[in-house]
Amino acid sequence: MDYTGYAAAICTTSAYVPQVMRVWRTRSTKDISLKMFLVLVTGLALWLAYGFWKGEIPLIAANGITLMLAGTILFFKLKHG
Repeated sequence: MDYTGYAAAICTTSAYVPQVMRVWRTRSTKDISLKMFLVLVTGLALWLAYGFWKGEIPLIAANGITLMLAGTILFFKLKHG
């Protein structure tokens, strides 16, 4: 197993959890950049597709979960401004 890949996946993915929890609780996305999250979500979707193409479980897991978390923030940004 590629422990380094899994460790990186856990670190980068878990970094979004506090922000998602805060946005969910406050419904405030005032200080979050829409453009940044549009680019981020696009990049994560591309990394996820690449992970599936290469059959790399760490890429699929990390980018799939991170895409859901970043997508949640983007959803609230679009909904609440």
